[in-house]
Amino acid sequence: MVGLSLPLDRPPGTPADEHGTAVKCNPDPEVLRLMAQLGNGFDCASKSEIDMALQTGIDPSRIIYAQPCKTKSYLRYASEVGVKQMTFDNADELYKIKATFPEAELYLRILTDDSTSLCRLSMKFGASMDQARMLLELAYKLELKVVGVSFHVGSGAEDPRAFLKAVQDARMVFDQAAEIGHELHTLDVGGGFCQDTFEKFAGILGEAVDTYFPPNIRVIAEPGRYYVATAYTLAANVIARRDIPDPDDPSRDAFMLYLNDGVYGNFSNIIFDHQHPVAQVLTCAADSPPDSPNSATSEDITYSIWGPTCDGIDVISERIALPGLLNTGDWLYFEEMGAYTKCSATRFNGFSDNHEVIYISSEPGASALLNY
Repeated sequence: MVGLSLPLDRPPGTPADEHGTAVKCNPDPEVLRLMAQLGNGFDCASKSEIDMALQTGIDPSRIIYAQPCKTKSYLRYASEVGVKQMTFDNADELYKIKATFPEAELYLRILTDDSTSLCRLSMKFGASMDQARMLLELAYKLELKVVGVSFHVGSGAEDPRAFLKAVQDARMVFDQAAEIGHELHTLDVGGGFCQDTFEKFAGILGEAVDTYFPPNIRVIAEPGRYYVATAYTLAANVIARRDIPDPDDPSRDAFMLYLNDGVYGNFSNIIFDHQHPVAQVLTCAADSPPDSPNSATSEDITYSIWGPTCDGIDVISERIALPGLLNTGDWLYFEEMGAYTKCSATRFNGFSDNHEVIYISSEPGASALLNY
C-alpha cells in the first residue's frame, strides 16, 4: 500500500522559465494531473509516456520527447500527435528524423560530467564537444531545425560544478550553431535536483545561466525526483517473522521480518536508484497500549527486513533496530518513496505490481486544482 500526499509548492528560485516533469520518475495519473494543472510541461521518453502526458489534457507543445535514440514507430506517433520538440545526440538519429519527422524541433543533447550522480546518464547519452559542430552541420545540411541544447547531469546529482561546466559547454554549442546558421532559442538544463541540495544547486545554476546566456533565451528544467520523492509514504505488512537466537547470549537474539513488498516491487529504488529506505513502525496512536512497539519505553530489537520473493537479493534492510517485538500482521512504513519506486515494480515470482494508492491532499490549493 502506498500513500501519496500531493504538495503544491514548485521549486523556489529555479533558474528556468518553464518546468517539465520527468514522467519516468513517477507516472501516477494524479501526479501528472497536478503537474499539468500547475502549468508544467512533461519530459517523455516513449510513446506510452507521451500518451500519459497527453491524457492530462495539455497541449503537445508542452511535451519534449527527451530520448536521443528513438524508435521509428514512436517518431511517427510523435508526428501524428504533434509532439515536435525532441532531443538527438548522433548522426543516425538525424537521418531517422529527416525521413520520419522533418518538421521536428531539435535539441542537441551534450555530454556532461555526471560521475558523482546517483544514476549516471552520460555513459549512454550525450554528444561530446568534439562531435557537436559536426552534428550541427549535418542537421543544417539536412534542413532540420535545431532550436536548443539540452543536458542532464545525472539523477540525484551531488556536484554543483557539473551544472556550471554543462552551461559553459552549452554556450559554446550555441555559438557554433549561430556560426553554422541555426537560430537556437532554448536551453534545457535537465533534472537531477534533490530536496536537500536544491537551493545550493539552483543558485549555482542560476548564476551560470545569467552569466553565459542573455535574458531572451528560454530556459527549461525537468525536475522529477524533486517533485515526487517526498510525496509518497509506503506502508508494508509483516507477512512472516523468523527468530535467530544466539545460543551464547540471549540478549543478542535477532529477528528476520518478511514484508509483502520488496526490491522487485516498490523497493526497486534500492537496486535501480541506490536508495536506502528506513523502516519505521506503523501504529494507530489512539489504539496503542503503553507497551506497544511505538512506546518510548519499548526496548529496541535488531531486525533484518526482507521482501517476499525467493531471491536472496530481495533485502530491504540488512540490520536495523526497531522498538519492541514485531509480529506477523504488524505494519512498517517508509518515507520518501515517491521517486523510481512503483514505476519500476515487477511481477517476479507471481507477485502483483498493482498496489493500492491512497491519495491525501495536504494543501487547499492542490485540492482545488484536483477537484478533491
